[in-house]
Amino acid sequence: MKIIFISTSMVLAGLTFNAGAAETGEHGFFEDSQATLSNRTMYYGDDNHDHGADQRESATALKFDYRSGFTQGTVGFGLDVSSLIAAHLDGGKGHHPDNGSYFPSDSDGSAEHEWSRAGGIFKARVSQTELRIGNTFTPNLPILVSTDSRLVSQNFAGGMITSKEIEGLTINAGKLESSSGRATSNPTGLSVAGGTQDSNDFRFAGGDWKITKALTLQYYYANLENYYTQNFLGLVHVLPLAQDQSFKTDLRYFDSSSDGKNGEAGYRFNNNNGYAKHPGEVDNKTWSAIFTYSLGSHAFTLGHQSISDDGGFVWLNQGSVVDGRNRPEGNGGTAFYSFTDAMVASFARAGEQTNFGQYAFDFAGLGVPGLKASVAYLSGDNAKDARGGSDHSEWERDARVDYVVQTGPLKGFGTTLRHGTYRGDNSAFPDQDQTRLIFNYTYSFL
Repeated sequence: MKIIFISTSMVLAGLTFNAGAAETGEHGFFEDSQATLSNRTMYYGDDNHDHGADQRESATALKFDYRSGFTQGTVGFGLDVSSLIAAHLDGGKGHHPDNGSYFPSDSDGSAEHEWSRAGGIFKARVSQTELRIGNTFTPNLPILVSTDSRLVSQNFAGGMITSKEIEGLTINAGKLESSSGRATSNPTGLSVAGGTQDSNDFRFAGGDWKITKALTLQYYYANLENYYTQNFLGLVHVLPLAQDQSFKTDLRYFDSSSDGKNGEAGYRFNNNNGYAKHPGEVDNKTWSAIFTYSLGSHAFTLGHQSISDDGGFVWLNQGSVVDGRNRPEGNGGTAFYSFTDAMVASFARAGEQTNFGQYAFDFAGLGVPGLKASVAYLSGDNAKDARGGSDHSEWERDARVDYVVQTGPLKGFGTTLRHGTYRGDNSAFPDQDQTRLIFNYTYSFL
């Protein structure tokens, strides 16, 4: 990894350029600054029905974020910095799997008592175009999603450009070199599931074009050197039906293919423990259609995802990258842009056809603002195993309740309770029941 340092002279220059703005009260480096201190405490429980020990762990993390404004002038400069420390509260002997999915492991495989990391982003802005360079990126793009499903979020290092020079059009492009997972302070290069060799070259470009208030089109291209190239097309349309009623259509299409050394030793894609026409290689087309009808406090979602027969769906996943002792680096756990990226499973094997639905309710309509609940069900079949058999199936049922305090001294304090039940006939992925209880609170200084 190339560690990105922001020199003291650059920071001092930014402060000097902004001195005049501080005196006049105009927008500037300090005037638009934000500083927050946030805490997340989480219990994670996983009942493993097929094999392996059950997981029972709780931990807490404290994170400080500072985001500056931009200095005045034709080119504005700014700086974002963050640091966090996490502590393991309880896990019980034998209830911490040494896989880097929740909390870092010590040399004997038990959970570390605590860990920390820090980083930042240097940013520059010209007109409506912004350049950022650093190691704390948390992108949420169709071709790259930073996961925030555990104690801390996954960070990426590199550079990104975002431009909004044309009204209604947002263009994103960049190159990322490494990732720090949700349970590690050690960054690694980038890879896919099954790949033990990493790559420090993930390039992407694309945009979101809001043609009308109701219609948005998307296109993105991505390339992970020596692993895969990927094209994405998306359409989102929201049709107002009446007061407090709407119908949303969300269409997505991915086309992924092999790149460079993909398929060779160390660069093999495990195709999500499923079939591959060319073993170890990326060869996939995936489409999905999601429809949501909203009526007041109610939201009903139905959809379908189809994965082609030649190989599984692919996304960045560093979980197979190991250190010099052939142990996990703690960079496991990823997310991708699909409804089937559910609480437990991913429904992403070759040939898999998945139907899903969700019902969500906002209790604000009943006089309880801040309280929301949802239930979802996913059912996948026709998934191919590594030998090409296509009669495999799986299902998952998820439930979620969120509440955020709206007033009083605890305003902003949030609680989330999630429970997921997974059953399937995939020998590489066990039947599981997961429970997550999360407490969040953020205090703003500025």
